[in-house]
Amino acid sequence: MSTTATQTQTITADNVIRLFPEVDNHLASFHRVGTTENDLQGYDEEQIRLMEEVCIVLDQNDMPIGSASKKVCHLMKNIDDGLLHRAFSVFLYDSKNRLLLQQRASEKITFPDMWTNTCCSHPLGIPGETGADLETAVQGVKRAAQRKLYHELGIKANQIPLEDFRFLTRIHYKAPSDGKWGEHEIDYILFIKANVDLEVNANEVKDTRYVSEEDLKTMFKNDSLKFTPWFKLICHSMLFEWWEHLDEGLEKYMGEKQIRRM
Repeated sequence: MSTTATQTQTITADNVIRLFPEVDNHLASFHRVGTTENDLQGYDEEQIRLMEEVCIVLDQNDMPIGSASKKVCHLMKNIDDGLLHRAFSVFLYDSKNRLLLQQRASEKITFPDMWTNTCCSHPLGIPGETGADLETAVQGVKRAAQRKLYHELGIKANQIPLEDFRFLTRIHYKAPSDGKWGEHEIDYILFIKANVDLEVNANEVKDTRYVSEEDLKTMFKNDSLKFTPWFKLICHSMLFEWWEHLDEGLEKYMGEKQIRRM
């Protein structure tokens, strides 16, 4: 699976409601999604419920301009019209500098059964996870990352303190999952080094694996394994260089203000 170019029409606070009537120009905690909606028929009930979660709708410069349900944000018909939201990707390493990977559960609506980084999700339109300026937004995605690492992998907050997350950069990418669903995100990249205890949520995660750099490169050569598009983008462009500086010199890569357009 390949990513697609992010050349779409410009979405702003002035036109977002006209272009996407389902977007709320205020942030909200949830948008009710009915299980009878045609787009969601046949999917796992818990994953349908999670489609009610509210993503933060953005303009091209990562400025929040509204909110919309996870379902609305991940429909390709909206993505192709330019709808963009905020996300994060966590890369968790143990004391041996091995990266924790997860294989997404078969129940997932987008990118099921694919291998990816430790945790990939979205800050929600709730107090503590939003932010217009970069510093506040970074704090918001760190809180969201802590929440989702517990939800997906059972990692307790005291093992992954907020101050231990290191923000590197943001990537803007667009990628289809299938004909109906996809991603169009500004994705915050977070590194953390911690030895953690896992209690995997089987509705979210099918498998986990700690890998060295060489292990991961070997996995990429295995045609039977499928990987999420954002993970492949990060790996093929930046990850291994960052990995080499995990214990020394990572600071020069941290806090990048420019958005990388992939």
